[in-house]
Amino acid sequence: MEKKFTLPGPHLWTRERAREIRGQVESLLQTLASGDVLIMDCSDVEVFDYSFANELFGKLVISLPKDYQGRFLVVEGLTTYTRENLAKALESLNLAMLERKGRKREILGKIHPVDRETYDAVVKAKGSVTSAVLTNKLGINVNAMNERLTKLVGLALVRREKGVSSAGREQFEYSAVV
Repeated sequence: MEKKFTLPGPHLWTRERAREIRGQVESLLQTLASGDVLIMDCSDVEVFDYSFANELFGKLVISLPKDYQGRFLVVEGLTTYTRENLAKALESLNLAMLERKGRKREILGKIHPVDRETYDAVVKAKGSVTSAVLTNKLGINVNAMNERLTKLVGLALVRREKGVSSAGREQFEYSAVV
């Protein structure tokens, strides 16, 4: 399920303002179930500064794995200026998050090229895909693939769900968030 939170616009400055909004977003995240996606709609925002992006988005992304496990955060409606400030804020914290542009998805922030390659392979699978399939597709060993997928799940860029193989064994299946 998707839930949308619209940021108030048009100008968002300071960490203090970001803390106020973060409190509202955290309250909303608590109401979501595991697997749900919160869309942060920035279409009413012309600009926000780096400190606002760092305080709001950076701290939310950091809190996802520990406080809101299994929930996802996606941003949409960014301007050139807000996208630049958000990307720089996430990079400074070694974080990443998804931006949705219509049907397209883009990763903002800091991510290693091999992790981006793995993310792109999960998206291209159009549904769920196993580590074994991705290992064969990308031509790497299973340990490296599992490390990449664990990293992407930890960054809340990819879903991981338990499934059953054709042999009846438990396995994880991975899919794109939005």
